[in-house]
Amino acid sequence: MTPNERLSINQATIKYAPLREALRVTADAGITSIGLWRDSVEAASLPEAARLLADSGLRFSSLCRGGFFTVPEGRARRAAMDDNRRAIEETAQLAAAGAAGSAAVLVMVAGGIPQGSKDLAGARAMVQDALGELAADAQAAGVTLALEPLHPMYASDRAVISTLKQALDLASPFSSSVVGVVVDTFHVWWDPELFEQVARAGAEGRIASYQVCDWKTPLAADVLLSRHYPGDGVIDFAAITHAVKAAGYAGDIEVELFNQDIWDTPSADAIARTIEGFEANVALHLGSLSGDARP
Repeated sequence: MTPNERLSINQATIKYAPLREALRVTADAGITSIGLWRDSVEAASLPEAARLLADSGLRFSSLCRGGFFTVPEGRARRAAMDDNRRAIEETAQLAAAGAAGSAAVLVMVAGGIPQGSKDLAGARAMVQDALGELAADAQAAGVTLALEPLHPMYASDRAVISTLKQALDLASPFSSSVVGVVVDTFHVWWDPELFEQVARAGAEGRIASYQVCDWKTPLAADVLLSRHYPGDGVIDFAAITHAVKAAGYAGDIEVELFNQDIWDTPSADAIARTIEGFEANVALHLGSLSGDARP
């Protein structure tokens, strides 16, 4: 099966594959794009990661991740800001190394409520302040900071941004080329305002990444590891994909799977199963990249 040209493998799907292997098995499967994770890039070194990516011939769809802004002012917050500046530079270098059509997108996970606090609104204000501090760095590097709302079950420990509307409101003071949003089906499928907010994101030019995976209950004991191949759960990929397409997003579409059973599967087999799920549930609702303006 020849994969749809818009399919990108997010490296989390093949978590145990080192960078060189991840690039190889992705390209060997006929997939033309990959999203990378910073720990894998760091393990190889940034210059080597950029060289390997360039040699692979793959597009670069995103780097995961920056963010975790919800730290009170002090040494820890300064360290977090410095780390995000490094992530911006890494994104720029990897996007430059990827094949034509690569996207300089840094996925941002906001962070949870600070330890010992119950101030959810205050935590979101910390995210707004951090974006204001990093916007100039991102603009100078040509990188889009892509805010990813996470399902509300993660609000306490991972992301105080839970809806696409919240992400768009935080992004609104900034140029769409500097701060965008991620539409991840696992996190937003339940939202009664989803389609309205996808349309808004499109009108504002803020959809920086579209990620797909499925939701199925019961959730894993570690709810972080509850993502499934497209088609194995309850998400209406047809409706969401049509909405994202209508909103004007024409970039790569990442399959990002956190699931221990999938991680324990040989990488080539996991990618083959990903292709099947993507083709049957997402690709049917897409047009060709040919002639499309990529973000």
